[in-house]
Amino acid sequence: MTDIPAGGQPAVDYLVGMLDLARQSESVFVGTTPVVGLQRVYGGHVAAQALVAAGRTVDPSRTVHSLHGYFVRPGESGQPIEYHVEKIRDGRSFSVRRSVAVQNDKTIFFMSASFHRHEDGLDHQAPAPLDVPGPDEVPTMRERLGAYPERLGIWSSVPWSLDVRYVGEPGWVAPGDRRADPHQRVWMRIDGKLPDDPLLHACALTYASDMTLLDSVLSVHGEVWGPGGVIGASLDHALWFHRPFRADEWFLYDCWSPSAAGGRGLATGRMFTASGANIATAVQEGLLRRVGA
Repeated sequence: MTDIPAGGQPAVDYLVGMLDLARQSESVFVGTTPVVGLQRVYGGHVAAQALVAAGRTVDPSRTVHSLHGYFVRPGESGQPIEYHVEKIRDGRSFSVRRSVAVQNDKTIFFMSASFHRHEDGLDHQAPAPLDVPGPDEVPTMRERLGAYPERLGIWSSVPWSLDVRYVGEPGWVAPGDRRADPHQRVWMRIDGKLPDDPLLHACALTYASDMTLLDSVLSVHGEVWGPGGVIGASLDHALWFHRPFRADEWFLYDCWSPSAAGGRGLATGRMFTASGANIATAVQEGLLRRVGA
């Protein structure tokens, strides 16, 4: 997998290949990373691969319901990553795993993930946001990038396996082009067809969940990423899966930030299907610093 496809089904197939880890032993897996213009490995990529490794040591009848991870070092693009899985517990209903990502003999990320066999029980959810335009009513990522050609150099080297459509202004516009908004709402889906494997769909959603979440901290202030704005890095990431879903179907990622202080910002987001079902909830804290500070 040396050639990185631009987008669509070839990019989705490329992502699926990246998530198909090589098994070195019962508890050790190896994943590859794309060689892209960005020096650091995308955090969602590492988290998704860590979940693949954990999930492959669990009975398939148990599906992941939550994960909690910490980013401790930046990953190096183009270099393989080893995932070491520890079997914490296999009970009657739950299985718990710890998945540690190691690159160049150093831990770059670690995750705890819990898997649960299906049970019937109480069912309720907070309502989905009202009056949000649908994915066909907002610009595509490529259409938005057309107004910012200076950003094309970065995005042209990234495989577009996700179809991402911002309802409001994204965080990578020019300083002054973004009005303050308490919410960052984005329509997303895997930009092609995925195999019918629940673990793969959970890993794809994990991959997507790191894409725009921290941007909601900047949105509160009308701030942007890069020159004239802010630089940041994910510190941790948590994700809860509530209901069955397909990551290759549209979901609304409704993100907001309850607090920012001390150089860190907290972001939370809910994911809803087009019909309004709450399929997952994410929480992330990030380090945020003024460019040049």
